[in-house]
Amino acid sequence: MDSQILKFSTFAPSRTLIFNPKKVIHIHGLSNTKLRVAAIRSVQKSEEEWRAILSPEQFRILRLKGTEDQGSGEYNKFFGVGTYLCAGCGTPLYRSATKFKTPCGWPSFYEGLPGAINRNPDPDGMRMEITCAACGGHLGHVFKGEGFRTPTNERHCVNSISLKFKPPHF
Repeated sequence: MDSQILKFSTFAPSRTLIFNPKKVIHIHGLSNTKLRVAAIRSVQKSEEEWRAILSPEQFRILRLKGTEDQGSGEYNKFFGVGTYLCAGCGTPLYRSATKFKTPCGWPSFYEGLPGAINRNPDPDGMRMEITCAACGGHLGHVFKGEGFRTPTNERHCVNSISLKFKPPHF
């Protein structure tokens, strides 16, 4: 994969970084700051293989693009420090620092990890679906311009069941 320039409003609105999945990268304008980004590996499984490793509800949401009931997910009101991974393949998707409180009933994040999340318009063209870049698992939808005071003016509305939480290693 070629290097790409990405804007990171998490650090500061005017900061950019060069993204190359095989190298340590430096965030321009921030002294002594490094970020290691692993290449996103593709995870391909048959429907039978997915059914064998996922619960029926995980399969319904991750593979069939379902939605869990509002307010029912374990991460809706959870704010621990760590990383949120794809429940299907284990790919890191979100840092806990990007999670924010909303009344919507699902976990909300203002940005994902670089290259970890794909965006595709729903067939009706009304919403933007977000999926795991590695396995294609359905995460939820992204909304822009809702008035939440986040650095990106976005809300990634994610099904809890699509995620696994991993606390930091100390």
